[in-house]
Amino acid sequence: MAYERSDSSTGEDATALALKILVAGGFGVGKTTLVGAVSEIRPLRTEEQLSRAGETVDDTGGVAQKTTTTVAMDFGRITIRAGLSLYLFGTPGQDRFWFLWDELSQGALGAVVLADTRRLEDCFPAVDYFEHRKIPFVVAVNCFAGARNYGAHEVSRALDLDRGTPVVLCDARDRDSGKEVLIRLVEYAGRMHTARLLDSVG
Repeated sequence: MAYERSDSSTGEDATALALKILVAGGFGVGKTTLVGAVSEIRPLRTEEQLSRAGETVDDTGGVAQKTTTTVAMDFGRITIRAGLSLYLFGTPGQDRFWFLWDELSQGALGAVVLADTRRLEDCFPAVDYFEHRKIPFVVAVNCFAGARNYGAHEVSRALDLDRGTPVVLCDARDRDSGKEVLIRLVEYAGRMHTARLLDSVG
């Protein structure tokens, strides 16, 4: 969804475009970290402490140091260039919160699916979700220290992605790295939406 907002603070009738982007993926893959790293405003977070009661449903294998989890969403904003901002909505990772995804995905231009090669299967549900709803997405491999390195082509094959779906390597903690992922998504989603529009006209 594109939002238009007027900025009268400069005395000019400038209209800015804001696009809605989702950041999805498995539990503990770095969604909250990515939103926080790139956001130019203080990010909104809905995190709660992990409890012993959740040990039976939250698989912390590979992310044993994780102490909190998102229970609704993360929200941030980043200006890509003059007149273009992205509103970032981070989705909760656990399947018991997936009912929120339908609400969060309404009007989204596209999505970033974060992946961890140590737990690659955890991003399958997000990939399936966006493929079935024809929401353009890129897979961003969050390169954790100590994890085995895989190339973009290897990850694409392992996830059985549709041809042309971009796979990029990133560091969710690094603002510039996260910004490059978002730029890649906007470019890809723009091409996909333009192609669909031309098909519908034709």
